[in-house]
Amino acid sequence: MAIDHDRLFKELIRTFFEEFLLLFFPDMHEHIDFHHLSFLSEELFTDVTAGEKSRVDLLVETKLKGEDGLIIVHVETQGYVQPTFAERMFLYFSRLYETYRTRIVPIAVFHYDSLREEPSVFSMEFPFGEVLQFRFFPVALRKKQWREYIRHDNPVAAALLSQMGYTEREKVELKKEFLRMLVRLELDEARQRLLLGFFETYVKLTEEEEQQLQSEVKAMETKEREKVLELIISYEQKGKKEGLEEGVKRGLEQGMKQGMKRLIETMAQKGMTAAEIARLVDLSEEEVRSLLSE
Repeated sequence: MAIDHDRLFKELIRTFFEEFLLLFFPDMHEHIDFHHLSFLSEELFTDVTAGEKSRVDLLVETKLKGEDGLIIVHVETQGYVQPTFAERMFLYFSRLYETYRTRIVPIAVFHYDSLREEPSVFSMEFPFGEVLQFRFFPVALRKKQWREYIRHDNPVAAALLSQMGYTEREKVELKKEFLRMLVRLELDEARQRLLLGFFETYVKLTEEEEQQLQSEVKAMETKEREKVLELIISYEQKGKKEGLEEGVKRGLEQGMKQGMKRLIETMAQKGMTAAEIARLVDLSEEEVRSLLSE
């Protein structure tokens, strides 16, 4: 199954929006009044020339401290190299401004694997003068050194260790430090599972690496060791339970589908048309024909 990167990042940043700004933009964080915070519905824009529809990732309406007017923070996550990305950010900015007519803070989070100079400016100029210079705030995760973030008691830092610059040989230590951060944060179960799910989507250990991790966890101080082991066991048991429930659900659905298929085939063999069968079994004609063709 393909990973929905946009959904994962959106859920993480939406849940920990204040912590996200504190981690990467402390000056911005200092000026924003987080008592006034609301998440706006996603804006869908159509590129008339390309015939494509694009949806912005995250829009947050808030205020600056000491000011009455609203501002909008736009966060866009980018998981692949796109030469025209800076232009796309400008187009989003201009269309958002046209819609809301207020100040907009544009932020881009780059999370692809390659190391490159990320664009943060879109300009338009002529030999006789400059017309436009649009800037946005970039976060290039792969350029971040994960060891510099393990002392942060910040849930976004914990999750995004999985996207920072680490080597294959550091994976076990990376996960160990992630678990230690998670224990220190003392989050509720739902948020804990969000961070665990995010991290493990991107950092997968082999069976041998998992055994090495267990050994290193057991070498920790008693109190920390117990909490980390409890976290690992709880997450594994929950995952097994959910996997079993999903398996049962799929089995039931498959059984019902097969039963319906046999019923429809029997009715068709008796000379009933697809329209007649559809009326009796409460399906569309298209669904009936699809089951008969399988």
